[in-house]
Amino acid sequence: MDLTSFVPLMLLVTAAGSSVPREAAPLAHTFSIVARDSATGEMGVAVQSHYFSVGPIVPWAEAGVGAVATQSLVLVDYGPKGLDLMRQGLTAPQALAALVKIDSNPGVRQVAMIDAKGNVAAHTGPMCIPDAGQHVGSQYSTQANLMANDRVWPAMAAAYEKAHGDLAERMLQALEAGEKAGGDIRGRQSAAIVIVRAQTSGKPWQDRVIDLRVEDHPDPIKELRRLVRLRRAYNLEDQGDNFIADRKPEQALAAYAAAAKLAPEIVELQFCAAVSMYTNGREQQALETFRGVFAREGKRWVDLVPRIAKAGLFPDQPEKIAQVQKQWSGFRGKH
Repeated sequence: MDLTSFVPLMLLVTAAGSSVPREAAPLAHTFSIVARDSATGEMGVAVQSHYFSVGPIVPWAEAGVGAVATQSLVLVDYGPKGLDLMRQGLTAPQALAALVKIDSNPGVRQVAMIDAKGNVAAHTGPMCIPDAGQHVGSQYSTQANLMANDRVWPAMAAAYEKAHGDLAERMLQALEAGEKAGGDIRGRQSAAIVIVRAQTSGKPWQDRVIDLRVEDHPDPIKELRRLVRLRRAYNLEDQGDNFIADRKPEQALAAYAAAAKLAPEIVELQFCAAVSMYTNGREQQALETFRGVFAREGKRWVDLVPRIAKAGLFPDQPEKIAQVQKQWSGFRGKH
């Protein structure tokens, strides 16, 4: 059967009165991992699917509370309601059991939850399209449905347990192992990763360590890994700025250098580092960095210097602006 016919087939079967629910549920058949880093307490979800824009549907996470993956014939409620129950003090197994109990059709659901203490639980309904299953380990769970074979989720679990690095790296390796083992029988299209801090700051926008989505791509896990690399580089850039503000120039330079090494293709990172260095008394290092930026993508960055000066982000002094602009070999006077 042509796999692209799944959606209309589901609608026809529903109309015929089968046990498939009548709700307009997203068909996010997929494989995912929920996990908690025992060292940092960070929690998150990583997922890949042959489903457009899986990121807004499957992964849910909240700092200090937990993480949820809701997939298969998705009842999105498991995400926000699961987090709400865990926020109220229920463990992940208790929250999942409570929501499965009131679900009108749990047989088509696949859900995994982990709480801030590392308690984890998963549910794979008997009507999930095979191959489907789950593997619950210590502070993590891998789960999959509509897979090419039944080796996918065990392969993800094994890869996660063997992996080194931070939580994002280990979850990426789990996704890569799932794809290598066969992955979604339909192929691949989108992916996402969400990681939150162990404790809430009261400012949710500050509590997300990583929140990245690949909406539509021929190799979504590879693209997701690229985005994670860029996220790390920008985090290092932010650390450098914080070190500058704390009058720790050596640590700042190290952070800027690490950011540039991690994402050498992003000229803006080097430009911003140069601006921070210049405005905080590291003018010679800044001029060297400006020179490298201008050599790669000259005029646009040269022209930006007086603009950021007008915005108060650089000394609004003609001689200092000119000093920087002269680092471009094409500089011929005022821009």
